[in-house]
Amino acid sequence: MANRKARVLVVDDEASARAGLEKLLKQDGYAVDVAEDGEKALALATESPPDVVVTDLKMPRMDGIELLGKLHAQDGNLPVIVATAFGDVTTAVTAMRAGAEDFVTKPIEFDALLVVLERALERRELRVEAENLRRQLRERDGEGLQGLIGTSGPMQKVYRVARQVAGSRATVLVTGESGTGKGEIARAIHALSPRAKQPFISLHCAALAESLLESELFGHEKGSFTGADKRRLGRFEQAHGGTLFLDEIGDISQLTQVKLLRVLQERTFERVGGNEPIKVDVRVIAATNRDLADDVSAGRFREDLYYRLNVVHIEMPPLRLRGADVIVLANHFLQRFAQENHKRIEGFSETARAKILGFRWPGNVRALENAIERAVVLCEGAVIDADDLPFEAVPEIQGSLRIPGATMAEIERYSILKTLEAVDGSTARAADLLDISVRTIQYRLNEYGLGKLHR
Repeated sequence: MANRKARVLVVDDEASARAGLEKLLKQDGYAVDVAEDGEKALALATESPPDVVVTDLKMPRMDGIELLGKLHAQDGNLPVIVATAFGDVTTAVTAMRAGAEDFVTKPIEFDALLVVLERALERRELRVEAENLRRQLRERDGEGLQGLIGTSGPMQKVYRVARQVAGSRATVLVTGESGTGKGEIARAIHALSPRAKQPFISLHCAALAESLLESELFGHEKGSFTGADKRRLGRFEQAHGGTLFLDEIGDISQLTQVKLLRVLQERTFERVGGNEPIKVDVRVIAATNRDLADDVSAGRFREDLYYRLNVVHIEMPPLRLRGADVIVLANHFLQRFAQENHKRIEGFSETARAKILGFRWPGNVRALENAIERAVVLCEGAVIDADDLPFEAVPEIQGSLRIPGATMAEIERYSILKTLEAVDGSTARAADLLDISVRTIQYRLNEYGLGKLHR
């Protein structure tokens, strides 16, 4: 059976019980890890996630109920089977109410345990399959991670890294052009993290002068400067236990960089005008549209702070490289603004869709949102036409490139679409002219959201 290669984590403070179960389960084809208490079990579950856990309830330091709760905080779908003393119905009921998948009585009958294990693993597979189906439905409707819109390849990569890093306390650096959604992915990471019920505090660093920024970050004591008539808590204290999002981190001064580095290293700071060290537990997510590596080379940004911030890096893709996401986003904004403005608008005309797809979107998602809002407000019919859209197509120049400074991905897109136009949509003839395979063209067209238009 497929379950035979499943990984089982056995938790029991009795060495003989652990060893006996480990031997029998391995003989039956399972991979087995063992732990003598709850703390070691949690460490093992983090390093090598199990498919199912079998744990005793009565253990020193951390009992089975507490372990069950902490395991489910890491993986809500993880089946946990508890072992209770024979006849101890009350404890078994308590464990089941706490989320245990099933229970067995001690001394454990191995054949009975095998049945419970296989049943738990089958239910886990069903839950995973159901979640996959829900995910596919979300993707069909264009919903990505935590309400973010778009399911293109570049965004799937972003979602994957966000999910992986969410459970840790690692600092994240989000980069990308203005308007790509750096703040939204920061909120998504927080929402997926164990800190989700704690504060999410954000600060736009470029919007404040250096003196004000320091006070905003670290707070100040009464009388520390003119106008400081009372003590004020800074963003770090406000975000204690949660997440602090620092937008446009590349614009902070060298002095503030030094103070921020200390907080990241020591998790302590002093308020402006104060001497008392304040300890905080804050997960920092920083964002910038600058190339911080270049700023480090030029001496504008501290190298040690850069590496402290850049533990995990997420690059938000520009809208022009997100293919059909632009239409999904446009439809989303259309529905929202039509509802807000009490208008009945059915959608976009084909010429409007083509205009949206063909625009370079230098302002990214924010620019698209503004454009669709204006189009909805000014639209007089039931469909938004190309003339309703408040932007002009990027002018083309003679030759093979659309504009100077285009990226390689843009050049490739331009070449494929222009060649298809010249050969009346024949992918075979276009592939021959471009010296690439038909499959490559079809793959790219699917990325651009145009796969149904060319076969």
